Amino acid sequence: MKILLVEDDPKISLFVKMGLEDMDNNISVAYDSAMAEKLIFTKEFDIFILDVLIPGITGFELCKKIRNSGIKTPVIMLTSLDSEEDKLKGFDCGADDYLVKPFSFKELYARLNVLDKRHTPSVVNPILTIADLTLDTITKKTKRNNISIKLSSKEFAILELLMSNQGKVFERVEIAEKIWGFSFHTGTNVIDVHINYLRKKIDKNFEPKLIQTIVGFGYVIKVPA
Repeated sequence: MKILLVEDDPKISLFVKMGLEDMDNNISVAYDSAMAEKLIFTKEFDIFILDVLIPGITGFELCKKIRNSGIKTPVIMLTSLDSEEDKLKGFDCGADDYLVKPFSFKELYARLNVLDKRHTPSVVNPILTIADLTLDTITKKTKRNNISIKLSSKEFAILELLMSNQGKVFERVEIAEKIWGFSFHTGTNVIDVHINYLRKKIDKNFEPKLIQTIVGFGYVIKVPA
């Protein structure tokens, strides 16, 4: 799991970080709300662990910001505030779970696993298909006309994004945000370069051409009418 831990107590943050990393999780730590917001709105995580009493805005306010922005990532509050009123406030702000300090690491990890499973969508069909192009989201293999095509991780991610949303036009900025986690400076051609690489691999020697440019808007994958 990719987890963001927002905790200003260095001993607790180190304890939780080391414990979760020992379980093969990827942990980022923010020690105040400003650092937390920067990470929350520029990177993707599977779960947020929020302390309530942190420098800047409170964990309650931070959780409310997360939900108001449309982010549905599970949130567990990890705090010393143990009154019923505090717990209700946490849930009202959009938290999925509430664990009071001091806590058992085993209990924290069990709760994280429950939240992750609850919010992980089941894959009905892991293989995406359009025309004779197939992309296996589990094995990470791509084929066209049963010919294997080797893609870089970024090329695969862009193709998966397009194929998961066939017919939807993606602006360059949107592709950058979803694949790289941030927007490139206006004028950069990094998206165009990657699209060109993709076209050479999946379109150049095949018919029909699937990746199309919508001038003034962006890119879309679809079978030409």
